Amino acid sequence: MRFLESLIQDLRYAVRGFARNPMFTLTAVFAAALGIGATTAVFSVVDRILFRSLPYPNEDRLVSVGMLTPLDTSEFLFAGAYLDWRRNQAPFESITSFTAGVADCDLTESNPARLGCASVESNFLPTLGFSPFLGRNFDEQEDRPNGRKVALISYALWQSRFARDPNIAGKIISIDAQPVSIIGVLPRDFEIPTLARADLLVPQALNEGDRQSTRALRLFARLKPGVTIAQAQAAMQPLFDRTLESVPPAFRKEVHLLIRSLRDRQAQDARLASWILLFAVSVVFLIACANIANLLLARSTSRGKEMAVRAALGAGRGRLIRQTLTETTLLALMGGAAGCALAWGMLRLFIGIAPSGIPRLDQAALDARVLLFTLAGSLISGLVFGLAPAIHARTAESLAGPRATGVRRTLLREILVAAQIAVSVVLLTGAGMLLRSLWNLQNVPLGLSAEHVVTADFILGKQRYSEDVQQLRFFDDIESRLGAIPGVTSFTISDSLPPSGGVRARPFAAIQVEGRLTFQEGTGGMVVWRYVTPGYFSTLDVHIAHGRGFEDRDRATVENSIVISDSLARKLFPAGDALGKSLKIDGQTSAVIGIASDVRNNAPAGETSPEYYVLRKPTLDATFRNQMPPSGWRQVKVAIRTPMNPNAMAVWLKKEIAAIDPALPVTISTMRERVSRLNDRSRFNAILLALFAAMGLVLAAIGLFGLMSFLVGQRTREIGVRMALGATPRAITKLILSRAAVWTLAGATTGLIGSLFATRALRSLLFEVPAHDPWTLAAVLSGLLLVAMPAAWIPSLRAARVDPMTALRQE
Repeated sequence: MRFLESLIQDLRYAVRGFARNPMFTLTAVFAAALGIGATTAVFSVVDRILFRSLPYPNEDRLVSVGMLTPLDTSEFLFAGAYLDWRRNQAPFESITSFTAGVADCDLTESNPARLGCASVESNFLPTLGFSPFLGRNFDEQEDRPNGRKVALISYALWQSRFARDPNIAGKIISIDAQPVSIIGVLPRDFEIPTLARADLLVPQALNEGDRQSTRALRLFARLKPGVTIAQAQAAMQPLFDRTLESVPPAFRKEVHLLIRSLRDRQAQDARLASWILLFAVSVVFLIACANIANLLLARSTSRGKEMAVRAALGAGRGRLIRQTLTETTLLALMGGAAGCALAWGMLRLFIGIAPSGIPRLDQAALDARVLLFTLAGSLISGLVFGLAPAIHARTAESLAGPRATGVRRTLLREILVAAQIAVSVVLLTGAGMLLRSLWNLQNVPLGLSAEHVVTADFILGKQRYSEDVQQLRFFDDIESRLGAIPGVTSFTISDSLPPSGGVRARPFAAIQVEGRLTFQEGTGGMVVWRYVTPGYFSTLDVHIAHGRGFEDRDRATVENSIVISDSLARKLFPAGDALGKSLKIDGQTSAVIGIASDVRNNAPAGETSPEYYVLRKPTLDATFRNQMPPSGWRQVKVAIRTPMNPNAMAVWLKKEIAAIDPALPVTISTMRERVSRLNDRSRFNAILLALFAAMGLVLAAIGLFGLMSFLVGQRTREIGVRMALGATPRAITKLILSRAAVWTLAGATTGLIGSLFATRALRSLLFEVPAHDPWTLAAVLSGLLLVAMPAAWIPSLRAARVDPMTALRQE
């Protein structure tokens, strides 16, 4: 009870003290709110990537399995080989698969919608450790070719589309104009291991008798208890070696077995960015701590006599330290409360500007775990804040000593300010390099013009467009309608559009120059290709460097023509004689009629992929039947170039497609929007690091301003004496600024040295910017001077206006 009474007394005194000095209180709470709020917001994001358990039972035993090849950036396995692996899963408790990629499918009812449909095995949910929330999982009979059409729907779809109907099991819906029976609802926290959005799970229906199937599968397995990833890798290596025998010898060196944890599979390149952001915000937090500690040190100096009187009246040193720590802890908790509000706003900002592909960012929230982290951070920061002033508590004897009225040394406060400046320089340097890298990325030539281009994406349903004739009739109809839209200068229809990750690709070694014996060691990399209509190059403004592009007359001939990119031409024809030559691809011979400039189909920082274009011949004439796109071409991209308002043209374009098929869900966007998404990840990293660097710089400026104001207040008598003896206001200003310049220079020098080491971690995030970029360092120093000098100039002006007589009359 005695302790509780004294604690309440300390709290009451702390509140009265803060109320007597509101400017100090607001400044300290603001600094604490910045540090704690930013740290809380970032922790809520990276916690789910780096620290929090995945939503799978015993998730530490889940692994991703497959072979890594130049065909894909992630591990996979062909279905034929998987059937062999499934029978020999020695290190695994169970192994399962789903067809690579979550395919788009259409809910073709009165209110059509585009959905994500994942084809999975019947043991997919049990392997991951899930059970349906409602209904049941599909069985092995349904997971066979020609099995009953069933589906499991996501909790979100059940909630939004079916109003959480408890009797949803057994309901028939139309997917791609085909009846499908809903047999269950997935749990709320279910997710595909690749984190792709899946609204429906449908049976994969592998053909057990087809050992040559080349369907690409993603494999996930659950390790047996006690088995490590390294042991599983060693156990599966002989099986992988046997599978490797079916790979052409020239390609075997480029194929590797990969088994990794599910967390590593999901985080991938987001892990490095997460650690960098966490480090940056931790630095901001430390700057805030140093700033408030500096403020409290200055306050403790002004309260020196008060503490000495308390000691003289019987307060022990422990009691004085407790009083100080109570005040600082209360201050930190106030800052933590304000920081939670700031963290909520920053988290909304992060989610709003974040690109797709950052794992679980949409799940980030200020939940109990994050709030507990905030509370712990506030309490720890309170102890850090109060440590320095607590150990400088006065004793009763100091009332009679010269230090009762003398000037205390400010070395600790100056070191803290220099440290703030140093870490601010590190943050500013990193942010500057990322911003320069972003600028370089945004100015990389893409090989096309994105202005005045509107695009439409849709999928032709398997049921409604099951025959080639139906597809071709649709294409004929849409081409005639696009050509009749007023204001359309050109248009194209393709199976993919740049920039896109959904392009077709084949190994370079699969392309042969007719009449030339070629030998390629390995795959030779991947070559992108796509079906296009004659208006493709004019619509996207892709320059034809040599020869010509496709024309309508090329559709009326039985000969095949092909346009290749400049990089593919250099690779196939080093002598520069590509025009008129013939290429043999998949047993079909095509004449090269043109060479197009390279177009980037991926991130600007990546290499430009070689590419070729095949003309789509939409005709029902049986003469050209062997030249038509395969029936599997259902992903359709339409692009139109128009000088009109893109929004108005988007409405018109959607209306024309609906006139052909009103049940067809269509996604409309501009080419400018598609291009801007290329740099979303780099923009996100640069904005966040620049935000934290700006916070650190503001806090460092506040710290420098507080230190200089404290020095002026402490040296008022000295300044008065100097001015009485003839010192001019200019000399006094120079005296104060020189003191600030010394510690600013010390902090900047230390920060530059630190940045030389810290920026090495950013190398993988930079594009055409050296890790020790002198221009960035010069800009950082200039910005630091622009902020630091005004922070020191204002107190120096106050010092220059000190009245000598008033200063000399002070006690």
